[in-house]
Amino acid sequence: MSVCHDRIEIRTNGKGLYEITDELQSKIDKCGVQNGTATVFVQHTSCSVIMMENADPTARRDLEEFFNRLVPEDVDYFTHRSEGNDDMPSHIRMVLTRTSETVPIVNGEMQLGTWQGIFLFEHRRAARRRKVFVTVIGE
Repeated sequence: MSVCHDRIEIRTNGKGLYEITDELQSKIDKCGVQNGTATVFVQHTSCSVIMMENADPTARRDLEEFFNRLVPEDVDYFTHRSEGNDDMPSHIRMVLTRTSETVPIVNGEMQLGTWQGIFLFEHRRAARRRKVFVTVIGE
């Protein structure tokens, strides 16, 4: 049984979904695990890691629009605005989604469905550098 830890740094251009599936598969390839699991964790409170449709970009746009309506910015009932009007909404969006995903690995490949991809979901308007940690466990 081996355990590998690695990191991916993602530079975002503001709010949106950034696919990281290929980078994750590269980390698995580097580790050499054929059968096991990969856990992906983002070390931030204003972005998420999600599994989402990766074939049709309109699905991702619809998700972004849904969150814009569900947790709007520039409302008067948020008091936490340390880093701007998108500060508290970004934290709420993170809580409603996830900070990690775990994916099985079989024969060296993530066992994602046909249209599944793994994405960093950036909830802040400004560009950011995000750290995503990857742990691969298996043999």
